[in-house]
Amino acid sequence: MDDFTLARVVHVVAILFWIGGVAFVTTVLMPSIRRSVPPAERLASFHRVEQGFAWQARLWVGIAGLSGLWMIHRADLWDRFADPRFWWMHAMVAVWLVFASMLYLIEPLFLHRRMEISSQPARDFARMERMHRALLLASLVTTVGAMAGAHGLI
Repeated sequence: MDDFTLARVVHVVAILFWIGGVAFVTTVLMPSIRRSVPPAERLASFHRVEQGFAWQARLWVGIAGLSGLWMIHRADLWDRFADPRFWWMHAMVAVWLVFASMLYLIEPLFLHRRMEISSQPARDFARMERMHRALLLASLVTTVGAMAGAHGLI
């Protein structure tokens, strides 16, 4: 197995765990909390569970970014970013940047502090749920596009 193939395997596994985790949180955890926890306690309930997942999300997003960058560098795929037929390359970078920004910068540096100071738990949980749905949809469109594009279907 060459280094590019290994990088692709690592990339796909990282995305499997990353987006799979987002799908679980969005389609199972958050609806369960919404159904079983009073509105004022939903955010705290979510954060108790999310603590065990946050480090994993950071790990898989980091590995996906590094392996993706390695493949672009190794195969000299930079010119694809100038070709609109490779829209899915832009989408992968955009989705990655959103998640990386949230996980490494916005959430730890700003969001948790803001929620401690001026939180409205019911509103914040509903906003977070909407954001997760939008990000999951963007992730799914990107994944389908990337898989189809990488195999010459689009």
